Amino acid sequence: MKHISYLIVLLLLCACSKEQTKEEVQQVTVGGLDDDVLRIAVTPTLDCLPLYLAQQEGWFTREDISVQLIPYQAQMDQDTAIERRRVHGMTTDTERMAWLQQHDTPVEQVATTTLSWQLITNKAARLTLLTQLDDKMVAMTRHSATDMLAQQAIDQAGLQSEHVFRIQINDINVRLSMLQNGIMDAMFLPEPQATLARLDGHPVLMSTEETGQHLGVLVFRSDVMADTAMHSRVERFVKVYQQASDSIAARGLANYRSLIASTCHVRPEIVDSIGKLKD
Repeated sequence: MKHISYLIVLLLLCACSKEQTKEEVQQVTVGGLDDDVLRIAVTPTLDCLPLYLAQQEGWFTREDISVQLIPYQAQMDQDTAIERRRVHGMTTDTERMAWLQQHDTPVEQVATTTLSWQLITNKAARLTLLTQLDDKMVAMTRHSATDMLAQQAIDQAGLQSEHVFRIQINDINVRLSMLQNGIMDAMFLPEPQATLARLDGHPVLMSTEETGQHLGVLVFRSDVMADTAMHSRVERFVKVYQQASDSIAARGLANYRSLIASTCHVRPEIVDSIGKLKD
């Protein structure tokens, strides 16, 4: 059965790759970076909510800046966009930021985000301890926070790295689908996808909220920050982002149920359970 699962994973990865190729072709037409519009790569995750809220409420316009949010399903596709100058900035994590900086795409952190990760196991696998990850498949993304967290879990459990199969599944929704269809033994999911999985009965073995790890960041290309006019726009952009974040914190996620459902592609009722589930 394990070999069959690997085959299914490979087929899904190929399908996902072909789908993203089409998206990349579309993104080529977005344009360069030599204009007045700040283009930001985002994913269908809760840390991007302040950006969508600010755009919906016209807060960017109020600060005299034009912002275009460009959605991607995977962090690595965001990386490609910023490497090829299709976007000025993006939401990401500290590990991917460091990876970009080390591989000829200088970026600068301008703000932190609420991005969090949970290690969720397939309920059919009946895994309740990190030590039970031995000889199991864990979905994650290479050179990202999920890769680093997977290693932390392996070390904490005292397992050998080669005995835990880290499978690169970049698309968040494909990853979640693999959990729901019993293909993966475990995986790292952000919010609100993590809550969706937990509502379906899949248990959590590890959470960055419990460990106090704050890994989410908002970054811009360094050459963008070096331009005086663009730097001024980025400063106003960050100001609006922080205002939107404060508004969400003060009013609560329930007030933005419809916006979260539409931008993260989840059922509205999922929002009421974020951060409230106990295993």
